[in-house]
Amino acid sequence: MLRNVVIVGGGTAGWMTATYLKEALGDQISVTLVESARVPTIGVGEATFSTVRHFFDYLGLAERDWMPACHASYKLAIRFENWREPGHVFYHPFERMAKVQGFTMADWWLKLGGERFDKDCMVIPELVDAKRAPKYSDGELFERSLHDGGDRKRQSTMSDQDTQFPYAYHFDASLLAEFLADFGTRRGIRRVRDDVLEVRQDERGWISHLVTREHGEITGDLFIDCTGFRGLLINQVLEEPFESYQEYLPNNRAVALRVPADVEQTGMRPCTTATAQDSGWIWTIPLSNRIGTGYVYADEFCSPEEAEKTLREFVGPEAADAEANHIRMRIGRNRNSWVRNCVAIGLSSGFVEPLESTGIFFIQHGVEQLVKHFPDANWEPELIASYNRAVARCLDGVRDFLVVHYRCAARADTPYWKATKERPLPPGLDERLEAWSVRLPDHTSVYPYYHGFEPYSYNVMLLGLGGHLPKRSLPALDFLDDTAARAEMARVREESARLVSSLPSQYEYLTS
Repeated sequence: MLRNVVIVGGGTAGWMTATYLKEALGDQISVTLVESARVPTIGVGEATFSTVRHFFDYLGLAERDWMPACHASYKLAIRFENWREPGHVFYHPFERMAKVQGFTMADWWLKLGGERFDKDCMVIPELVDAKRAPKYSDGELFERSLHDGGDRKRQSTMSDQDTQFPYAYHFDASLLAEFLADFGTRRGIRRVRDDVLEVRQDERGWISHLVTREHGEITGDLFIDCTGFRGLLINQVLEEPFESYQEYLPNNRAVALRVPADVEQTGMRPCTTATAQDSGWIWTIPLSNRIGTGYVYADEFCSPEEAEKTLREFVGPEAADAEANHIRMRIGRNRNSWVRNCVAIGLSSGFVEPLESTGIFFIQHGVEQLVKHFPDANWEPELIASYNRAVARCLDGVRDFLVVHYRCAARADTPYWKATKERPLPPGLDERLEAWSVRLPDHTSVYPYYHGFEPYSYNVMLLGLGGHLPKRSLPALDFLDDTAARAEMARVREESARLVSSLPSQYEYLTS
């Protein structure tokens, strides 16, 4: 039996991994986390998937336990601005569309038309525009059928999520890491603040121990690489090849600002906003004490100086004293994230740009899969191979979904946006796009392996982006009575209005 797990690197990846493993495997293992005060964390990944609730549930953490400490807020959707044309807006919400007579409301909307497909078919867009919280003042979820017992501890995983939970979170990633560090050390995780000077290997090439500046040798059975884009263990020591996604996704840099905000005055829109720019896009993330914002771009079309200037102009006077953090992003994944006795989790495993808030999702997916594939002294090869398949497929699937954003956006008014229509497509995506030109995506025509996105997400993006719509609505709908579909659209509008009038604002809910 393996007893000693050593995690190299702190930050969100290191501490999410450490606390989750300790909760899952308990005192059967010892967990040591080694982090250097000299190595800064990226620390700008502040938006999440709705599946992140399973992580907090697994640790037994209620929202009131961790949200205030991390300046957290709710996220019900992503708001896309200017991706089709200047001034155009649509939402990608955490909400499945209803089905009527066996067809989704996306299919019916193509037949019936309307002002806004998102507001005609889903209630969350109106809630976001009105800056509403996803809960009533008593803590009851607005979608009562999904109420999960509040603070009751439920050790579920992402694969157990059979409904679309209607919200995720924004939070300060560096504060979450510190919160989890305190939480974990009180539960027996050993925290070593030190520099790793050397990584030693045995005669097989497996990692045997670390040599640190002040704590000497630290031995372990399983080593987890959470060293970010450096990939200290997986790439530098074990020399695992990194497979770039750059030919498909050109964005490789970002510049970020932390902008002060008077949220009492302005309120908090419960969504991440992605605003298209000449050479990429800008994220806007409202926390309970500030705004997190950044420009993601391709350096073949824009210099760091130009990107920072664009971002500051976008933010306005509030950005005057904010310090810019310039980031080089390594876009792609390792050929294998588990090599010998080393598993890479987080940025050291793989990364795509944060367009759909997948950074925290990849960490959670990696550690959940590690628990499900946890080895014994036999180091069963098929367990390792199965883990690597799951991680690689998840990253590749998200890559494909993001490529859809650029290829299918109607915008083509700058060299950057024109080039997004000319780049090569990942294997199989050209056939899917051809199928979607006749029929909106369903479970038979989207990427077939788990990657966090359901067919409704593909429907939302195609309808919102506008550059790759089906040639016409489904012929079958011409034979069906559309009364029920029109009634569903009316119900969505009525329900949206009712919820807007009855739910508190996000600011009111969080401050109460």
